Amino acid sequence: MKEKERKVDESKISGFFDDGTEFNGDLKFTGSFRIDGYFHGRIDSESQLIIGERGKVDADVHIGFALINGEFRGTIQATERIEIHSHGRVFGTIQTPKLVIAEGAYLEANCQTSESTSTESEIKSILEP
Repeated sequence: MKEKERKVDESKISGFFDDGTEFNGDLKFTGSFRIDGYFHGRIDSESQLIIGERGKVDADVHIGFALINGEFRGTIQATERIEIHSHGRVFGTIQTPKLVIAEGAYLEANCQTSESTSTESEIKSILEP
């Protein structure tokens, strides 16, 4: 019997860390993932990351799209877009083609917006002879 091929609906939450949850490590996922607890580590996905109002993320993140309602510390690189909503707080480095910051959001970060996001080593190699 053949197994059915499962397709991921990007608009639905496929993973969730609830308030009171703490996780340290590497996270990879498809679909949308929401964090309302505490996460420390690395996140790699071409999908959507949502940091809820009670969420705290301290990480190196490579993502397709991010919505930040809680607190983020670290480096976040998005291939599509990053939105920081009114309760969002961001500390660190942001690289994305499109950045939306709502009134009331807190931002203490180095920001780079361009059509293509380059890694730090690629930037260094361009700047150094």
